[in-house]
Amino acid sequence: MSSKPFPMLIFILKTYILISLLTLKATANETIEIGAIVDINSRIGKEQKTAIGIAVENYNHDKRNHKQLITVHFRNTSKDAVEDLSTAEDLVEKNNVKMIVVGMQTWEETALVADIGKRHQVPITSFVTASYTPELVQLKWPFLVQMSSSSLEQINCISAIVRSYLWRKVIIIYEDDMYSDSSVLAVLSETLKGDGAEIEHQVILPQTSSLSDPREVVRREVVKLLRKQSRVFVVLRSSVSTASHLFKEAKEIGLMGRDSAWILADSLADLLDSVHTPFISSIQGALGIKTHYSEATKSFQDFKGQFQKIFLSEYPMEDHSEPGIHALKAYDSITAFAMAVNNLGTKTSNDSKLLKNRILSSNFTGLSGQVSFVDGALSHPSTFRIVNVVGNRYKRLGFWSSKVGFSEVVEAENGGRIQVNGSHTMKSSEVKWPGELNRVPKGWAMPTDSKPLIIGVPGRTTFEKFVKVEKVANSNERKYSGFCIDLFKEVLKILEQNYTLPYEFEPYDGSYPDLVQQVINRRYDAIVGDMTILAERIKYVEFTQPFAESGLTMVVPVKFDGSKKAWMFLKPFTISMWIVTGSILVYTMLVVWFMEHQSNPEFRGRWKDQLGTAMWFTFSSLFFAHREKIKSNYTKIVVVVWLFLVFVLTSSYTASLTSMLTVPRLEPSVKDINWIKRTNTTVGCDGDSFVKDYLRQVLELQNIKNISNQEDYPKEFESGNIKAAFLEIPYQKVFLREHCNQYVVAGPNYRFGGLAFVFQKGSPLARDVSEAILTLTQDGTLNSLEERWFALSRNCDNVDASNETESLTLGSFWGLYLVSGATSTVCLLFFLWRLCRRSWQQSQAYYDNVVHPSTDQSFWTKTARIIRYYQKDKPAVSLRRVTSGRAAGLGVEERGASSRWHLVSPSDAAQVFDGSSQHPQSSLEMGNLRSE
Repeated sequence: MSSKPFPMLIFILKTYILISLLTLKATANETIEIGAIVDINSRIGKEQKTAIGIAVENYNHDKRNHKQLITVHFRNTSKDAVEDLSTAEDLVEKNNVKMIVVGMQTWEETALVADIGKRHQVPITSFVTASYTPELVQLKWPFLVQMSSSSLEQINCISAIVRSYLWRKVIIIYEDDMYSDSSVLAVLSETLKGDGAEIEHQVILPQTSSLSDPREVVRREVVKLLRKQSRVFVVLRSSVSTASHLFKEAKEIGLMGRDSAWILADSLADLLDSVHTPFISSIQGALGIKTHYSEATKSFQDFKGQFQKIFLSEYPMEDHSEPGIHALKAYDSITAFAMAVNNLGTKTSNDSKLLKNRILSSNFTGLSGQVSFVDGALSHPSTFRIVNVVGNRYKRLGFWSSKVGFSEVVEAENGGRIQVNGSHTMKSSEVKWPGELNRVPKGWAMPTDSKPLIIGVPGRTTFEKFVKVEKVANSNERKYSGFCIDLFKEVLKILEQNYTLPYEFEPYDGSYPDLVQQVINRRYDAIVGDMTILAERIKYVEFTQPFAESGLTMVVPVKFDGSKKAWMFLKPFTISMWIVTGSILVYTMLVVWFMEHQSNPEFRGRWKDQLGTAMWFTFSSLFFAHREKIKSNYTKIVVVVWLFLVFVLTSSYTASLTSMLTVPRLEPSVKDINWIKRTNTTVGCDGDSFVKDYLRQVLELQNIKNISNQEDYPKEFESGNIKAAFLEIPYQKVFLREHCNQYVVAGPNYRFGGLAFVFQKGSPLARDVSEAILTLTQDGTLNSLEERWFALSRNCDNVDASNETESLTLGSFWGLYLVSGATSTVCLLFFLWRLCRRSWQQSQAYYDNVVHPSTDQSFWTKTARIIRYYQKDKPAVSLRRVTSGRAAGLGVEERGASSRWHLVSPSDAAQVFDGSSQHPQSSLEMGNLRSE
């Protein structure tokens, strides 16, 4: 009996210990399970696994997190997406994970796992940028958390680089992904178009994991690029394994050589720190776009030390142990999850939907940058570091962000660095390009001696002054000459300062529109000839800077109209000019007569004789020196100004009339195009050019005759087959030079873009040739070529009906008229003032000596007598009859025998009045005059 209680005591003690342990475990830290699917065999997967382990360890060793611990279940990815899907299912169902971190590098695999998260409502964290917009991703996969920003930022960065180096066409290369759509490519295409570039071709490479012979498949796709003109390649999305085959094959066939440019998106550029040396050596000279992160913070330095220590111990075969952006994002994803768990607490951490929302509401500065989410993706715009692959690694060129553009320094996120000088272009001097090229690559398939530039030349031209193709006798060679050929040779001299341009001319006997089509079809690389820039052409080909103006004009025969010859003498002056000239002549005549007729015998006599003399005096000064002498100084001033006016008028009139009489009046036989439309008259044009279609479609002309040679135009005019010819301005100038004074231009000019050379769309050679043409224009070479080929004949008096001498207008002489009129008026006013002053003085003397008014007369009586005096007896104009007897010294009785009267000047009248004491008969004469 005494031994039975002992086993019972032991049982009770064990039960107590077990209960105590269970109670202690209940009060201990709660464990939260998470899953991580990474490619442990890849460099990215190794970095992600190491970073996730460090983040979990740091969280579990933090004393502030003693109530909850995190446990990670790592799973390796497989080459089969179905197996990865099963792996995710097991993590959710068997391990009861609260979050899955997906380290897969393709959107295909990420989308499959995101479907599992949607079905089981478990947050899925991914580092792959989705091919869809963030809004659409949230609708399809609401539990997906993207630890990546929108791909639009990187697209803008790629477009900025292309714009910076003036590349016009690019080739996009990306690895196939069955879950991808065309939205990214569509956005990239539109962005490039906004910067003046376009996508020439797309290369879709299959995933090498699904191929038995990936090298051969990649080689077939790469060889196709040799038929493309663009040499700017953008690797938009690719794995390292696929990219290794791509660059190896591209280097073997010469696509990594001179004038080629390669741009690596972040899917490859972010791995430049960890890829092996053979991969680096195959992409020498390429530009990379790396996601920027700060390496100067204390948190990064602490993490870097932990990472290198663990990474080297677990993966001693890796060449580099520094963490990349993938490791930093993996660490930040665990940090965001841990912060969400701490905020929710132990009771609510099992609510997956609330956990997902808490993760998306994160806002902290992590190792990879600012972590905050909008529509399930990182909201903070990425800053990219532009690098240049040189040697065993790369050289850092600068930064790019949507806010600043290109810059040498990056703007601090906390605003510490304020002044950042951004630019729209990159510095090319620091870049080492493929093939060790010392200039910016053209990004185009440049011609070589083995593959020269094939240039089409119009073999059938109407005006051979521009282009002429002749076959050399007894050989298959052809001789090319003309203004356009000489200009192209001058352009080559300038281009040879930078690079050689091997070429071959090839004549084309078709029409000009068909010749342009050959460039579009890539039969020809360029066209050297008199090609007109048109809106419908510029959509498909590249034109250079115009070297000649272009427009459509109507040329018609001239008719000489002599009906207006009789009145040609009136043409030099306009009507207003004649009126003003006549008015100033009459005014000057009256002023001269008024100031001269009282003191100058030449201007005396009857009224009509006086006016006739004044008119003759004034008018005769237009042609020769006048005979009449003038005495008044005021009149002399008026006449001097008038003579100067006469000199200017006669000189101008003579010059204008001479020009009008010597230059033939070339009147067009057809005035305008409306007459042609009304009469349905036949017109001629070059049927091989665009002119025929323009006349029919735009000008709505029906009867059009094709003329293939410039010598046929005069024959067609003379025979009456055509009444007008429509020629482009350069051809019109050549035609009128050879047929001057026979044809003229009538009607308006219909403007076009000009004459230029043609290149394939996007060709950088067009830009270089344009610069060379501008150089030739500025240094006078182009003018010299024009004078040599299109110099006007000296025998041509006129080649344009519009070159008529215009009549002289009042606007050219109104100042001279004003001076003449003002001078005459001022002199007249001074003359009147002196005349009035002298008259007043003489009147006072007359009153005192002759009139002797009574002092007792009233004021009004004196005033009336003065007025009557001025009306009848003014001494300024006194009449006296001079008889022959008076002239002979006879008496007063004999005065009546004479009937001749004289106008006496004021000075003569004064002598009469002042000499009354010396000549007693003066008083008697005055008395007899008053009585009469």
